[in-house]
Amino acid sequence: MELLKQAILSPSSAVQSRLRELGAAELRTGISAYDLLKRPNIGYADIRAELALPELSPEVVFQVEVMIKYEGYIKKQIEQVQRAATLEGKALPPDLDYTAIRGLSTEARQKLSAVRPVSVGQAARISGVSPADISLLLIYTEQMRRGRNAE
Repeated sequence: MELLKQAILSPSSAVQSRLRELGAAELRTGISAYDLLKRPNIGYADIRAELALPELSPEVVFQVEVMIKYEGYIKKQIEQVQRAATLEGKALPPDLDYTAIRGLSTEARQKLSAVRPVSVGQAARISGVSPADISLLLIYTEQMRRGRNAE
């Protein structure tokens, strides 16, 4: 992966011709092999000879290509998991009056009152409770916490 980040392809006529053959957009400036591999129709084998990259086993090539091509999606998924873990750590008071939270949908009020979730993460997994409802719940519980700290 580091080798691919350091290997730079310049927009030479040979490179441009090869990119056209592959149905890829031509280069305007130099680009790292790593960034070039992010393109959907470019694979390791397509650039290996041009950059004198080492021959790798098919399994390693597959893993490298997947990691590079899906890097953005993987980062988003990791962030989503971290946000979920944060919500899971936010406890809800057992005596919380969901009818007092202005703006909650009627369905969310009913389901939250029936289920009595112990955390915001659990509340977020209840069908019928929307992300907007969760935002309101977070704001309300934060205001409650601040009110208690001010007293």
